[in-house]
Amino acid sequence: MTVLKPRQPVPALSVDLLNGSEWKLSDQQPDNFTMVVFYRGLHCPLCAKYIKELDKLAGDFAKAGVSVVVTSSDTEERAREAQQSWELQNIELGYGVTKETAQQWGLHRSAGRGLTSIGIEEPTEFSEPGLFLVRPDGTLYWSQVSTMPFARPHFREILGALDFVTANDYPARGELV
Repeated sequence: MTVLKPRQPVPALSVDLLNGSEWKLSDQQPDNFTMVVFYRGLHCPLCAKYIKELDKLAGDFAKAGVSVVVTSSDTEERAREAQQSWELQNIELGYGVTKETAQQWGLHRSAGRGLTSIGIEEPTEFSEPGLFLVRPDGTLYWSQVSTMPFARPHFREILGALDFVTANDYPARGELV
């Protein structure tokens, strides 16, 4: 598994979106950052709550100069079901993150263990959550990778931190090997 380091280039990322287009990290031209959010999938009730919160704040991130992509290893069908059942209106979900892409981004992977608490079957394999802020030059600014669906960074706190970061030209931290 790869550990991405701040101030270093992140791997290429290309994601199929539910609207039929292909999203590429290399095509992004945000004022400040691109935020890449990997979620576990349709089966995860905590993901539903988490991604719904991001959907509500999508306009705030855009105002902060942050482009956003949200994706998982789910199939197109499962991603579409998530978009509909989670009532997402402001973000478009990506799908089909491969095992190789997950490994390049340093995401942990899990084996499916049957039905979840909401009665949805886990896929055979899926990626655990990760969140990355990437500078316009393609280098990593900040990351959070987890082995569990719990205790993820709150999007409102990220927005507050972005105000501080941009106002103070705060450097990426954690770059030492």
